[in-house]
Amino acid sequence: MQARLLLTLLALMSVGCTQETQNRLGRAVQNWTGTNGVLEVYAGNKLVKRFIQIDKLSTATATTGEGARPYRFGYGVLDANLNGVADPDESKVYFEFSDYSTSYIFYENPS
Repeated sequence: MQARLLLTLLALMSVGCTQETQNRLGRAVQNWTGTNGVLEVYAGNKLVKRFIQIDKLSTATATTGEGARPYRFGYGVLDANLNGVADPDESKVYFEFSDYSTSYIFYENPS
């Protein structure tokens, strides 16, 4: 019953919100539920880094709040041995990469 009331309140609140505010609310819900993403970084055809258990990738914004910067960032477990599993000796790290030069693939982990 409480969940139903909460969803109704969120729906009513979103009617008066701008599109950007609605997008932020949507991202907040997605952040709360998680997405379990994987980011793979390639040098040519070779996989060189993998980050797993990523909730989201964010685009950096300018210090003055005007426009986006040409890089993305996030938090995830560095999969040092590239086995696709968060091993006990692997920890969550902050990472960022350039939109201009990094060959990467981001996808939801199917497992």
